[in-house]
Amino acid sequence: MPLTPPAEPTLEIHMKDGYMAHQDTSFPCPWIETPLIESAPLSNLAGCRIFLKMENFQPSGSFKSRGIGNLVLRAVQRSSASSSSPKHFYASSGGNAGLACVTASTLLHQKSTVVVPLTTKPEMIQRIISAGATEVVQHGQTIADADSYLRAELLPKDPRGVYVPPFDHQDIWNGAETLIHEVHHSLGQTPDALVCSVGGGGLLVGLCQGLDKLTPLSKRESTKVIGVETIGCESFYEAIKAKSLVTLPSIKSIATSLGCTTVASKALEYGLRSNVNSTLVSDKEAIEACIRFAEDHKVLVEPACGATLALVYSGRLGEVMDVKEDDKVVLVVCGGSNISVEMMYGWKKDFDL
Repeated sequence: MPLTPPAEPTLEIHMKDGYMAHQDTSFPCPWIETPLIESAPLSNLAGCRIFLKMENFQPSGSFKSRGIGNLVLRAVQRSSASSSSPKHFYASSGGNAGLACVTASTLLHQKSTVVVPLTTKPEMIQRIISAGATEVVQHGQTIADADSYLRAELLPKDPRGVYVPPFDHQDIWNGAETLIHEVHHSLGQTPDALVCSVGGGGLLVGLCQGLDKLTPLSKRESTKVIGVETIGCESFYEAIKAKSLVTLPSIKSIATSLGCTTVASKALEYGLRSNVNSTLVSDKEAIEACIRFAEDHKVLVEPACGATLALVYSGRLGEVMDVKEDDKVVLVVCGGSNISVEMMYGWKKDFDL
């Protein structure tokens, strides 16, 4: 049974057996409880117990179903008492955030528009349309161009319009938080370490926020949280190093889903904690991890997800934590839709793997 959504930020979140308590059954939940499986191949490589949180099984194909799904759900709940007219959700994304917005909106019988850059592949546009988008608009060369057009030209003209940011919103963090509660329930404890990829930082914020609620203050930093980026997308890494938000001049990585030039300020706040670590992998390591993961677990994931897996496949987990044989380490397999067998073969050739 899917997890029910978390309470509003201003309300107490009630817990039962590690789960968020049921808040409202009148609306379907845009995300599901995903499997947590122990991986023998990765455990053997890491020298500890590696668990995989399979977010690639979410309705939209990625963890974005939790955060963006929760934002859409909350907006619908807030408006349902005063109006029966559907909301119209607007997202600027050429990938997973837009797909999650459309998937959640369609489930909740709402309208959705996604503005994508002109560089977006036709396959992704078709995927967004197939998920139920009311409209897909192509504009500009970058996500920033698409977002500016959405805010200036589309959103102001729609009184029922709701802007959907990709990562920097409390409702998004609350939705992402449900993941760690599922993990806690499955393991019967908080893990010794959590590893996740970082783009804008919404997932990392949700995980840290949930850990704060699951552990007493005296043990609040007992779980290691490791954020992984590819070289060329290292806005989180650079922000921690500078102890201040840093804006990258450009994105220079194949892991485009991690391509946020500046992370959320809340991500930096958590990133400066002693139990949070930021590390980098190369594009080649991320691609190799995707290929080896497909061979080991028969699952395709995109390079943004491969970044997390690469920390184990490259043998570098021990560089960022003191690995013990009985440690339980959870890798968030964040998923992503920008992947195909053809792309995998192409990368294998390009990187001589």
